[in-house]
Amino acid sequence: MNMHLDGQEPENSLEQAASTFIEVRPRLFGIAYRMLGSAVEAEDVVQETWLRWQNTERSVVVNPAAFLSLITTRLSINSAQSARSRRETYVGPWLPEPVDTSADPALGAERGEALEFALLLLLEKLTPAQRAAYVLREAFDYPYEQIAEVLQLGQANVRQLVSRARRHLNDERRESIDAAEHRHLLSAFLDAAQAGNVAALEDLFAADVVSSSDGNGIRGAARFPLTGANRVARFVAAYGSRHISPADVAWVDVNGRPGVILPRPSGFTLLTLEASPEGIHHLMWIVSPAKLDAFEWSRSRNLAKI
Repeated sequence: MNMHLDGQEPENSLEQAASTFIEVRPRLFGIAYRMLGSAVEAEDVVQETWLRWQNTERSVVVNPAAFLSLITTRLSINSAQSARSRRETYVGPWLPEPVDTSADPALGAERGEALEFALLLLLEKLTPAQRAAYVLREAFDYPYEQIAEVLQLGQANVRQLVSRARRHLNDERRESIDAAEHRHLLSAFLDAAQAGNVAALEDLFAADVVSSSDGNGIRGAARFPLTGANRVARFVAAYGSRHISPADVAWVDVNGRPGVILPRPSGFTLLTLEASPEGIHHLMWIVSPAKLDAFEWSRSRNLAKI
């Protein structure tokens, strides 16, 4: 019989707990990130899950991976509820916190479309419970029975949550394009912007294109989105002819889609876009120092090894 003093757990038991946690950690982070749209908040949830796992009577846990997913999801729901109130005081447009999936392949290993900015923005419009049900089902293919246990609801209720979430998202989502076409459009956009070519930019845009700048009130970040092809084209042409140089552009992988880092005097801007067969319909400029720091952090880490 294993004996230990002062309530301290045997070292081999803690090692086993850590080994189990590390194995499922990328999935836990993936759930939390899709729920919250923030790598920093997702990391906080994962760390709290680890603390709770240490304090759990693990010998009675039949399925550790399912148990850890349950804890992560419930913590994410709580965090999403408080995040919604915090974002009411956010200055200017709010965009998800980007992650570099080229440096972090584990994050995009599941169904990648549930990681893209377009969907993360739409997920924000769902209730936390709808979001959790959708993420677990659509991004990670959890069975309804397991989702019901996580959400403490009946399976019929869970199916209804997923169905409503799917219907709401499908009503607002546009037909997507593949990554190669996405990169081609972004490249053509950069060329036209650098040349200050308003007509060429308008040709690339959908009629209802929107340009959003996420800076949370920092100087130089627009506090309101620009809308309409001509208005956005004129803004981009004026900005691009002064500040965009192809030689200084660094291509990155932002949430599974091509994006670029553009230098500016006080740091850099991260630019990505949403596009459909009708053209570019959302330009997303991230200049918030906190989000740019988080993106750089995501580029330097490997979740599978943490």
